[in-house]
Amino acid sequence: MSPRAERQTAGQATVARPHSLVGVGAAIASAATFGLSGSFARPLLGAGWSPAAAVAVRTAGAALVLAPFAYVALGGRWGALVAAWRRLLGFGILGVAGAQLCFFAAIERLSVGVAILIEFLGPVLLVVATSIARRRLPPRATALGAIVSVLGLGAVLDLGGVGRVDPVGLAFALTAAAGVAGYFHLAGQPDPELPPVAMAAGGLCVGAVLLVAAGLAGLVPFHLSTARVDLFGADAPWWVPMSVIVVVSTAFSYGTGVFAAEQLGARLASFVALLEALFAVLAAWVLLGERPTPIQGIGGVLIVAGVLLVRLEASSNRPESSDRRRLARVGPQAVS
Repeated sequence: MSPRAERQTAGQATVARPHSLVGVGAAIASAATFGLSGSFARPLLGAGWSPAAAVAVRTAGAALVLAPFAYVALGGRWGALVAAWRRLLGFGILGVAGAQLCFFAAIERLSVGVAILIEFLGPVLLVVATSIARRRLPPRATALGAIVSVLGLGAVLDLGGVGRVDPVGLAFALTAAAGVAGYFHLAGQPDPELPPVAMAAGGLCVGAVLLVAAGLAGLVPFHLSTARVDLFGADAPWWVPMSVIVVVSTAFSYGTGVFAAEQLGARLASFVALLEALFAVLAAWVLLGERPTPIQGIGGVLIVAGVLLVRLEASSNRPESSDRRRLARVGPQAVS
């Protein structure tokens, strides 16, 4: 290699490295802030909020925050929004009602860490559903990842321990995981005409409208409260934890997640996003005092390792160019 080429290569590496570091930092920030949602939702649920009301306010508020960015991204192409109504409806039902609502309902009965780890099984459920639909066994690495995740689930639930798992909470958490699987199915069929931020804002609007309508119709409990909440031992108005959930754990997390995917590629960013489970468990431990048992810690590691195997196999069969178009979100945390 000529000296000039060496200087050019060194210069490119020098330029690329800061971008990569910034992208990794953004991905970590996205995972960390998404992981806070369960810990900040718990005080609201304890103060009389129903899961449906909490999720409706969260999604409506996040949609309002993202609306200006969606408006700019669309650039007047409203037809793209109308043409994607099926995907928006699916995202609203699966990603919001199916995942967020059931996750919030689960943390009323389970610890935040256990609920988020169960929800993390979404990609594994998608693999199982796809294999059943196609009547074909998954690749070896994917099957191994699914088995490891199921073993991790058993450890997280501490089935051999003295504690009793709330069956209703477990059902809600598994339903949330199924919602995440459905969301991944939609995200796996990107629409080049619909910007990711418009997809997110539109889907959040649909989800909020559906939840409010279901509440008004009496299909789900829908209770709001302006009472002050016990926020980690301090007395605070209700809007403090809700603001954190809307602005930090939803809008900011989404923005940093998309930025990270643009800097790193959706493949690498999605792997970094697996840290959300760790951050969620740590946040619940520090803020709520929900310390996991050693066996649950091992189970959490197994679940994340299993999901990582599933994603590695999936990403190895997908070109990076398609990854960069899949910026709607870089992981299941999008909907937790």
